[in-house]
Amino acid sequence: MASHHARKRFGQHFLTDGSVIEAIVRAIGPRAGETMVEIGPGLSALTQPLLRSLGRLTVVELDRDLAARLRLQHDDGLSVVEGDVLNVDFATLGERLRIVGNLPYNISSPLLFHLLDYADRVVDQHFMLQREVVDRMVARPSTSDYSRLSVMLQSRYRMEKLFDVAPEAFDPPPRVVSAVVRMTPLPASRPQPRNPDLFAAVVARAFSQRRKMLRGSLGDWAAAMDWQAMGISGTARAGELSVAQFIAMADRLAGAPDGRQPKNQ
Repeated sequence: MASHHARKRFGQHFLTDGSVIEAIVRAIGPRAGETMVEIGPGLSALTQPLLRSLGRLTVVELDRDLAARLRLQHDDGLSVVEGDVLNVDFATLGERLRIVGNLPYNISSPLLFHLLDYADRVVDQHFMLQREVVDRMVARPSTSDYSRLSVMLQSRYRMEKLFDVAPEAFDPPPRVVSAVVRMTPLPASRPQPRNPDLFAAVVARAFSQRRKMLRGSLGDWAAAMDWQAMGISGTARAGELSVAQFIAMADRLAGAPDGRQPKNQ
């Protein structure tokens, strides 16, 4: 079969280091009969060992040449969804999904937000991403990496950074260090905002001007806040607040007597 050259427009960097592949598969711990979806299978570095353990596997691949290659290589047990993963309806792929992948760096954040909509159907997610993205995903309040991404993902998942992966593990090597992260959806008993869309809007607005005090960055919404009752200072900045405090602000706004609704940001 003809060799495949990595395509820059797809952000392709193919994992080739056998020890790293083994470490990722070991971290995932695939078992026969589980419903697993691999995003961006590429040249099958993870696909082959996963398929051996699972017996069947669904993969999502944008590159039509790689999709055709996958169908030829694995004619039994492999289902290939050809297309942009940002347009995939994961609800059609089964219940109790385990999702894995070496994610293209150029779509990592949009994809993580896309998958939030399907968290109720997910058992866990194991992704390899740019290390700086993983550091933001797991960051704690009052640290430089803490961001909108941190709050939104931590409101829905328990996350654990597993290990770093050097550029030399890929062909071609990326210019950055990668990292593997485990994301496990939090249970229904987790703290939840009364209005998830309003919560997302509050977080987005607060971090859009993260150096400003909340009473400034939230604009007209600040007038609806009872800072003392919430135990939050209006002079605090977005990066200082916990997920629970962002939920408290959104719930306060949701109960505002004038029925304030989020505007497009």
